[in-house]
Amino acid sequence: MTGKEDILTQPQIDAALAELPDWRYRLGGLVSVFKTPTAAAALELIAAVGRLAEEQNHHPDLDWRYNRVFIRFTSHDAGTQVTQRDAAAAAAVSRAAAAVSAAAEPGKA
Repeated sequence: MTGKEDILTQPQIDAALAELPDWRYRLGGLVSVFKTPTAAAALELIAAVGRLAEEQNHHPDLDWRYNRVFIRFTSHDAGTQVTQRDAAAAAAVSRAAAAVSAAAEPGKA
């Protein structure tokens, strides 16, 4: 469970995003869109995100549209705030996306 001490301040979110070029801060969460070469590759990415979510016990909001996967991380157990867990999960998703040749399109999130 996440505590108040784990909630990131805006300067901390900005610092985390400097290390997460695939992600943006919007509407209280870390968001991105990953475009894959095919719909099948999008499903591979979704499966990888699911495995990561189970391993980390931290599940994102996810929306699949053909070859694009929209992902949003926020910590519901911290009052829908961004925490270090969100930043770590976003980094893991970026690595998984690269493994299926997905291109980040964070401006479209």
